Amino acid sequence: LSSLHLKEEKTKPDANGAVVKADDNIEKTEDEEKEDRAAQSLLNKLIRSNLVDTTNQVEVLQRDPTSPLYSVKSFEELRLKPQLLQGVYAMGFNRPSKIQENALPMMLAEPPQNLIAQSQSGTGKTAAFVLAMLSRVEPGNKYPQCLCLSPTYELALQTGKVIEQMGKFYPELKLAYAVRGNKLERGQKISEQIVIGTPGTVLDWCSKLKFIDPKKIKVFVLDEADVMIATQGHQDQSIRIQRMLPRDCQMLLFSATFEDSVWKFAQKVVPDPNIIKLKREEETLDTIKQYYVLCNNRDEKFQALCNIYGAITIAQAMIFCHTRKTAGWLAAELSKEGHQVALLSGEMMVEQRAAVIERFREGKEKVLVTTNVCARGIDVEQVSVVINFDLPVDKDGNPDNETYLHRIGRTGRFGKRGLAVNMVDSKHSMNILNRIQEHFNKKINKLDTDDLDEIEKITN
Repeated sequence: LSSLHLKEEKTKPDANGAVVKADDNIEKTEDEEKEDRAAQSLLNKLIRSNLVDTTNQVEVLQRDPTSPLYSVKSFEELRLKPQLLQGVYAMGFNRPSKIQENALPMMLAEPPQNLIAQSQSGTGKTAAFVLAMLSRVEPGNKYPQCLCLSPTYELALQTGKVIEQMGKFYPELKLAYAVRGNKLERGQKISEQIVIGTPGTVLDWCSKLKFIDPKKIKVFVLDEADVMIATQGHQDQSIRIQRMLPRDCQMLLFSATFEDSVWKFAQKVVPDPNIIKLKREEETLDTIKQYYVLCNNRDEKFQALCNIYGAITIAQAMIFCHTRKTAGWLAAELSKEGHQVALLSGEMMVEQRAAVIERFREGKEKVLVTTNVCARGIDVEQVSVVINFDLPVDKDGNPDNETYLHRIGRTGRFGKRGLAVNMVDSKHSMNILNRIQEHFNKKINKLDTDDLDEIEKITN
């Protein structure tokens, strides 16, 4: 199975029939928005070689508050089959992550319990539900017993890799991919015990083509529910699949975010659930010094950037731009000045983005210029400077406080001091900055020449 392109550059013919690139500022269609979320999720999987140690507290709401709440501190306590325990250790997991401590005992309990869990990328949720699926399978029965839905082909492939890694000492277990392009003979029955796929194809395999007997499914996993239901049709297909399953089928639903739409969906699909939620991490900007620089236009912003950069030669920096066009221009200008620059932008394939981030992590480039689409979830320990070349705004032009926090939160991580510099080039952007200050109740000072010495101390 080869990876497909997740994203093509949008182009359209002009009046004379010549092809021009679509403007960066036009509002995203729902499909593009979904692709961005799916791409972001895939990117996080590709660049995370190990688990993120979240500081979030986990909140567990049990279906039956009277039953004791078990959490485990070691994989041995789960009494897994020896070949699965071997698989877990071979993957480099030494002890359960926060979400796994609470989720695994629930997922592996007898009789099986349903679960709705919120967990970000990198918290070990895929490994957790894969372990649950592998534990429930009867290897002697040659028909599908576990079904996992993913929002896209690429994400299904990533989960498949985890199943293959974890089940590598369990050769009787087989895996089938229900994804577009995987054609089977009509009337054929599938002998693999685990099927992972996208909702449309899985629905076809269960109903029209009858490759799978849904009544024999023991575990049904909905992964990345928030990305899933951003797609027209996926929500409906998932519900139709769920309705074909037996009443005692175990339902497990995972989502990084829980907006109302996700909750409504989860409650339709998962009866009597246990719920694991992450308490919101405190918005902390205490370890980050924030400044702004006044400029009149883009060229002055560039000049100011070069002046600041003189003082921060040792540190690694991330620079955020509003559009791909600005990001491309800025990266080219910085390269001309002799800086080693990496560029991350939405039209790159996810694998290319992962390679760029890897190079930046290894310190091969000191500066990473990027647009919003790439802002989330990139943890690079050495980043001590974040520069907002353009301030973050939502599609209505209002300050996007969450993105601001996400961006400047790339620095000052792991208890270190960090620095954020905001470029202001108009009355409008000054107004945006003032509203951001009010929201976080944190003063952002004007950057003076004297501050450059202070910056040098922070970043060296």
